[in-house]
Amino acid sequence: MGSLKIDSSKLKGEVKIPPSKSMAHRAVICASLSRGVSILENIDYSEDIIATIEGMKTLGAVITKYDDYIEVQGIFNEENKRESLRTINCNESGSTLRFLVPISLLFNGMTRFIGKGNLGKRPLKTYYDIFEKQKINYKAEEGKLNLLVDGRLKSGDFEVEGNISSQFITGLMVTLPLLNGDSKILIKTEMESKGYIDLTIEAMKDFGIEIINNNYKEFIIKGNQSYKPRNYRVEGDYSQAAFFLAADALGSEVILKDLELNSLQGDRLVIEILEKMNVEITATKEGIIGNAKSALKATVIDGSQCPDIIPVLAVVSALSKGTTKIINSSRLRIKECDRLKAITTELIKLGANIKETEDGLIIEGKEDFLGGVEVWSWNDHRIAMSLAIAATRCKNPIIINDFECVSKSYPNFFEDYKNLGGGVNEWSLGK
Repeated sequence: MGSLKIDSSKLKGEVKIPPSKSMAHRAVICASLSRGVSILENIDYSEDIIATIEGMKTLGAVITKYDDYIEVQGIFNEENKRESLRTINCNESGSTLRFLVPISLLFNGMTRFIGKGNLGKRPLKTYYDIFEKQKINYKAEEGKLNLLVDGRLKSGDFEVEGNISSQFITGLMVTLPLLNGDSKILIKTEMESKGYIDLTIEAMKDFGIEIINNNYKEFIIKGNQSYKPRNYRVEGDYSQAAFFLAADALGSEVILKDLELNSLQGDRLVIEILEKMNVEITATKEGIIGNAKSALKATVIDGSQCPDIIPVLAVVSALSKGTTKIINSSRLRIKECDRLKAITTELIKLGANIKETEDGLIIEGKEDFLGGVEVWSWNDHRIAMSLAIAATRCKNPIIINDFECVSKSYPNFFEDYKNLGGGVNEWSLGK
């Protein structure tokens, strides 16, 4: 893996925000479960999306990739083939794994799920409990993703904790309408990441599936429904937009294009959070831009509904006046890395005053970062991009090690960063 040297410089210009990874996962799945052909536009071939595309192909979909769109022939075409023993490589995509496990149980035969990195450490107990209740055969390895499942999912009532990953709920939601009987998903505790569930319900509705949401406590799902093929365009991704909005908060002038102001994405909360920190967010015909009206001010940030944007908000908080508390963010510890530990460790290297709590961070703001050090991405795309935004306010250059991990979600991030005037002056400084 390589290293990247970044000089301190503000960003300025326009950037087209990549399509929403969350929405692209859901669109690929809904189109693949449709009976017919769909066209999905504005697709960015990040490693996570490729994993879902290849996974749905393994389950029988015929998917043809073009420059920025795909053509999807659904799984249930009689001509489509699937192996009786099939392997789905999830790479490092937790969404691919948790979305496709229940889908694989629509079909006879065995499915093996494999992956790399920390994916094998991400919990799957929610599904194991369902397997045992429904007598579905499975075999798993401890600490490594090598899961073999064999059986057919049956309709019924599914009890799920609300404070676990919403990916389990989405996986069940997309699968249960295709079963013969009616089902319910019963949420046993307060629901976190409601925005992701909203995205799932909206995507399924766009493809002809109805779900009744009883205040996020119960989801009623009629069986024997059918996904309908359609043409669909994926909107811009707020979890990626958050990096450039954070840069604006720190003094850059980046206009963000291809964002929907009325989006259901949970990470749209970045706008509300930055506004509380004294950032003015303006929508123009060119796009959206942020501007710190005066000194940034500390706030309390609840990460329960928007965990993916917490690392870059920690960067902004470290340069805000006062003490910022980030709370309800314990799930960041089981992402691609322990993101609370990672962002704390690396920002301290830059000169930040930050410490971990069990479920969050306490950050005392400073004027600037000192820089002049090497930092590590922890092989986590969101840590790498957050550190690049921090570089815009460092007094001295920094070196980001293992920067290529951005390919997981935003392969062109550093190209866009450089085009905006970011001080990227060497692409590889050795291993």
